[in-house]
Amino acid sequence: MADQVKHISSHQEFDNLLASNKYVIADFHADWCGPCKLISPHFSKMASTFSIPGFLAFAKVNVDHVQSVAQKYSVAAMPTFLFFKEGNQVAVNGQAMIQGANLPSLNLAVEKMGKLAKEKAAAAAAAE
Repeated sequence: MADQVKHISSHQEFDNLLASNKYVIADFHADWCGPCKLISPHFSKMASTFSIPGFLAFAKVNVDHVQSVAQKYSVAAMPTFLFFKEGNQVAVNGQAMIQGANLPSLNLAVEKMGKLAKEKAAAAAAAE
């Protein structure tokens, strides 16, 4: 199974990902973070299930390596999951972010964004 998670190495790369996908789900993590390591395989599995090129992308941002992105979005706790629509941070299910390895909340948010992305992709395909 190919890894569907984009590992971000620069601020420009993150901005490019936001610009080239309708929706993006970003996992802000650190190598030293235990809860990050626990939830990482679940995030990868969600990416394999829900990724749709151009419509829904999954990203991992190491806060120690790409500090400017973490600072831009005021990420202070790890892991923190942020959601983006058309390049702008949005709330999903009433939450602007999910802090900590909260798998039930993350599952609900990913399923909701996955459904929206699938609908947008289907509409785009029908319009072609």
